[in-house]
Amino acid sequence: MASTSTTETEEPTEEPTEHESALQTARRQLQHAADHLDIDPNIVERLKHPKSVHEVTVPIERDDGSVDVFTGYRAQHDSVRGPHKGGLRYHPEVTRDECVGLGMWMTWKCAVMDLPFGGAKGGISVNPKELSDREKEQLTRRFTEELRDVIGPTIDIPAPDMGTDPQTMAWLMDAYSMQEGETIPGVVTGKPPVIGGSKGRDSAPGRSVAIIAREAIDYYEKDIQETSVAIQGYGSVGANAARLLDEWGANVVALSDVNGGIYDTNGLDTHSIPTHHEEPEAVMTHEAPETVSNEELLELDVDVLIPAAIGNVLTADNADAVDADIIVEGANGPTTTAASEMFAERDIPVIPDILANAGGVTVSYFEWLQDINRRAWSLERVNDELETEMLAAWTDVREEFESRDVTWRDAAYIVALSRVAEAHDARGLWP
Repeated sequence: MASTSTTETEEPTEEPTEHESALQTARRQLQHAADHLDIDPNIVERLKHPKSVHEVTVPIERDDGSVDVFTGYRAQHDSVRGPHKGGLRYHPEVTRDECVGLGMWMTWKCAVMDLPFGGAKGGISVNPKELSDREKEQLTRRFTEELRDVIGPTIDIPAPDMGTDPQTMAWLMDAYSMQEGETIPGVVTGKPPVIGGSKGRDSAPGRSVAIIAREAIDYYEKDIQETSVAIQGYGSVGANAARLLDEWGANVVALSDVNGGIYDTNGLDTHSIPTHHEEPEAVMTHEAPETVSNEELLELDVDVLIPAAIGNVLTADNADAVDADIIVEGANGPTTTAASEMFAERDIPVIPDILANAGGVTVSYFEWLQDINRRAWSLERVNDELETEMLAAWTDVREEFESRDVTWRDAAYIVALSRVAEAHDARGLWP
């Protein structure tokens, strides 16, 4: 097996920049939260580094008979609270450090939700749009074989991410199960329900964003029936959040996909606009009084802004122009460090991604439980359980926000770091 395992030694820079890596950002946020807590600095130092990073080469035979070799990674950050958990992404810009940083975020996301998981992230540096279905299947099966010794239902449980989907997880589960000689559905989550996936998993991140947005709207004493919402991104997260908020009475006035957005101050009929899954890049085909660019959407005068597309879209360059009263992060890392500081100075609350979009990993936990017990849950039960877990996490974060006079992001990290540090303290350090 072409695999290497290493540990991370790079230190973060002293001052935040607009171009800092996911790893630098994750370490900075860790240290910032630690500064608010009485935690053993040795534990903080341990958490700055991943437990291991596995780098593998993944050769596949292309449809034309040629062979291409891709590089894949699996960064396992921390497992003190349970098995590693995190997505697998297929994207040309996947790097080792990105996986390490995102793996750290998964540790905090699982901890803020009080799930018995640690954090991990992985992927392959490849453009999946350039692969046929056969090539993508071959890539997935070979990648699974390369990682087989370091994943498993009690070790590390992958899930879909950018460029991967339930079918990818089905191939991964089958490849792992065939090599182990038995069907092991719990090795991955986010797979089709017919082979052990959970109902409601695809919509869960968007549902949790909507739940947290609703709670934030209520916290800041706004009437949801009179609340305007702009959402950048109309994939699984953005579309499900938009439709649920629409059903609850919010006025969703702007939506966008990769080509741009539409804007109607009277509100958009979210159910008549196809999601990216239903019809890719269809937002701009829907009639609306105005069109806006993705950049312009972020600066609309609305009550709630939900960046739910990609990371680093709210920066020092546009933070002053953002005119929303509340920001709820649907995407992972949409707000840079500098922009976060500017929003804090302007008293614009930013509800962080590790809380808002944690519905995905929460329902993945439900799926894992269903696989272990070999008993499927109804969609109603999944949604009810998710609502309960999201409200509990919201309450925990809100209490820290109010008692410590910190930002929402700091409050979420304080909750998460407290739980991880307590577990490390209880377990001690293996000599």
